[in-house]
Amino acid sequence: MSTDRRVVVTGLGATTPLGGTITSTWEGLLAGRSGVRTMSHDWVAEHELPVTFAGELAQPVDEVLTRVEIRRMDPSAQYAIIAAREAWADAGAPEVDPERLGVAIGTGIGGVWTLLTQWDTLKEKGVRRVFPLAVPMLMPNSPSGNVSLALGARAGAHTTVSACASGAESMGTAAEMIRSGRADVVVAGGTEAAIHPICFAGFTQMQALSTRNDSPETASRPWDTSRDGFVMAEGAGVIVLESEEHARARGARIYAEFAGIGMSSDAYHITAPEPEGAGASRAMKQAVASAGLTPADIVHINAHATSTPVGDVAESNAIRRAFGNATDGMCVTATKSMTGHLLGAAGALEGLFTILSLHHRIVPATINITDLDPQIALDVVHQGHRTLPQGDIAAMNNSFGFGGHNVALTFKSYS
Repeated sequence: MSTDRRVVVTGLGATTPLGGTITSTWEGLLAGRSGVRTMSHDWVAEHELPVTFAGELAQPVDEVLTRVEIRRMDPSAQYAIIAAREAWADAGAPEVDPERLGVAIGTGIGGVWTLLTQWDTLKEKGVRRVFPLAVPMLMPNSPSGNVSLALGARAGAHTTVSACASGAESMGTAAEMIRSGRADVVVAGGTEAAIHPICFAGFTQMQALSTRNDSPETASRPWDTSRDGFVMAEGAGVIVLESEEHARARGARIYAEFAGIGMSSDAYHITAPEPEGAGASRAMKQAVASAGLTPADIVHINAHATSTPVGDVAESNAIRRAFGNATDGMCVTATKSMTGHLLGAAGALEGLFTILSLHHRIVPATINITDLDPQIALDVVHQGHRTLPQGDIAAMNNSFGFGGHNVALTFKSYS
C-alpha cells in the first residue's frame, strides 16, 4: 500500500471542564471562560490537601451514560466513550469495513480510580468483594478497548502512554495507520480521569501545582510572571481521521488535513524539561518537515504552556530555536489557561482546538495574563482573539510529558 496517503479530520468530540461537547467547549474558549473551580469532595478536607481546586467535567457522566456503562468502565474509559461517540456522529457515522477501522486512544495515568478503590475494597472487605471487572477497568488500554468495542473497530486498537504527550502521540499513531494502509478510518485522541487524592498529593509534593486556592479561575496563567504551577483537570478529546480518498468518496465535511508529526525525547530529567528546548525543537522541526512545509508556513501554535515557571520558558526557547525568525509571523496561545491541564488528554484536546482555529480562522486568547513574562519572546495572543489569514495556512500543537516525551503535530487548512 502507498505510504503517502493524505489524512484528513472529519469528526470532533470532547468532554471537558468547559463543556460536555466540543461545541460548548469551543464556545467557552471564545468567551474567555475558566472551567476551574473549587472542589467539593469530602476527600479534599479529609486528606488536608494543600490544593483545593481543579478543572472537573462540566457535564456529569450520569447525564450521558447509562448506569450499566458507568459501573463497567473506569472514568477514563467513560470520558473516552463520550468524546468518541460525539466525534463519530460529527463525522456522519461513516460506513467503513470494520477491518479498515482503527482506534488509538492515549492516557497518561489510566484507571487510577478503579485501581485504588478496588485496593481499598480488598483491604477492608476481602478478595471476594473485589469487582470481577477490576482488571479490565484499571488497565490503561481500557479506553481504546471500549471505544473499539463500541464501534466494532478491528484494524487495531492502540494505547499510547507518554504522560502529557499521550493524546497527541495517539493522533500521530492513527495517522500512520492510515498512511501505511492499515486502515481507512481511525478514531483517535486522549482521555484522563486523575482528579484523585493520590495524584494531588504526588503533584503537590513535587511543588508542581498552583496553590491559588483563593482564586481558582485565575490559577492557570501561562506566561505570566506570577505563574506558580499547573492546574489539574480531566476529560477527553477525540477526532476521526480518514484517508482523503475515503472522506471525499462519501462526501464528508473536512475540518483540516493532518499534515505531520514530530517526536523526540530529552533524556535529560524524569520531570524537568531540557532548559534550552533542544528535544522539543527537534520534534517541531520534524513535524514541519514531515508535512512538507517550511517554518514560515506555520502561522499559529497552540502551546503546551502549562503555567509552570520553568516549563513555559523552556517551550518558548524551543519554539525560537525551531523557527528562528519565522516566529515573527506566528501567533501563540495557551488554552490550558481556561481548561486546566488534562494530562494525557491535553495534547488531544489542544489538537482539536488547533483544528478549529484553522477551520474558523480564529485563535482564542490566553486568559489570566496580567504581566507577560519578558523571557517569553513570542507573539502571545491575549487581550483579544486573533484572526488567522485566509488561503492555505498551517498550525502546530505542542505536547510534552514527564519522561522527556516531546510531540508536535501539524495541521493544514483544507478547502
